[in-house]
Amino acid sequence: MKNRPLGRTGLYVSPLCLGTMTFGGQGFWKAIGTLGETEVDRIVGSAFDAGINFLDTANVYSEGESERLVGAALKRLGRARDSYVLATKVRGRMGAGSNQVGLSRYHIMHSIDASLARLGLDHVDLYQIHGVDPTTPLEETLEALNDLVRTGKVRYLGLSNLPAWMQMKALAIQERRGWSRFVSAQMYYSIAGRDLEREVVPLAIDQGLGILPWSPLAGGLLSGKFDLEAEDAKVLGARRSEFDFPPVDRTRAAACLRAMRPIATAHGTSVARIALAWLLHQPHVTSVIIGAKSDAQLADNLGATEIVLTADELATLDAASALPAEYPGWMIGFQNRDPR
Repeated sequence: MKNRPLGRTGLYVSPLCLGTMTFGGQGFWKAIGTLGETEVDRIVGSAFDAGINFLDTANVYSEGESERLVGAALKRLGRARDSYVLATKVRGRMGAGSNQVGLSRYHIMHSIDASLARLGLDHVDLYQIHGVDPTTPLEETLEALNDLVRTGKVRYLGLSNLPAWMQMKALAIQERRGWSRFVSAQMYYSIAGRDLEREVVPLAIDQGLGILPWSPLAGGLLSGKFDLEAEDAKVLGARRSEFDFPPVDRTRAAACLRAMRPIATAHGTSVARIALAWLLHQPHVTSVIIGAKSDAQLADNLGATEIVLTADELATLDAASALPAEYPGWMIGFQNRDPR
């Protein structure tokens, strides 16, 4: 794998990032994955051996168990600390108390220490806010994050699931105050869910944010297991059968699958690999976050880096997955149709 710079930094990450939402299986997260220590050690080790140097977790995944399993695997595998990039997140509820959720200074400061303890590390390479906290002033959140960088507990800052206007507001505050800046945006993005391209992608290109797509297979809908044109598209044992997320326009997803299947056949590969390869061909994407419940799933996902799509194949996929025109985008295009 040819590593890529993360945003406007000198930090290089692999084009695929190993997501760890399937690790643990505590509480609500059981529907997504229940991998234990043996499986986690094997999958993390296999990912490293294949060239992945980037791991993503979150304190909220399996109520902290994912972080614990990741930390234990890293210790047992004995990889040098500077040979991998570890990302985690903060925002989700970690207890019943009113201060055990959100992006307040209180919760952020407590959460980083708890995450580091579970991971068995003295710093996190990328610390990401996991969404919007409507009750905490943005300045409070950003100052607390800056302090974490200054104390050495965090190397870089990222964001996830924020609307474009809030991303730009945050970047402007950080710029004005001289605080550490967000370098990445972890957002839902797939060939069947290209909403990101309306506002976030142009912002990320302009501001130098590395885009890290999560759920690149649309919660399994693009895995090839589903016939989306059937009345009942459920598959026994598939995540979507128990946890139907993220929301997807199934008509458009079905069109994407129709376009991807002959391309997958031509390359002698899986539909899932074509969906991942399409993302890897997007110049604004830095690293695609993949998850796996088994060695076979991991191996299939890893193969996406070897697929080179032709210009005609990309055009076919782009046409099948194109977003409908929306204002003000269509007006901007209309007014700038003259190449002069």
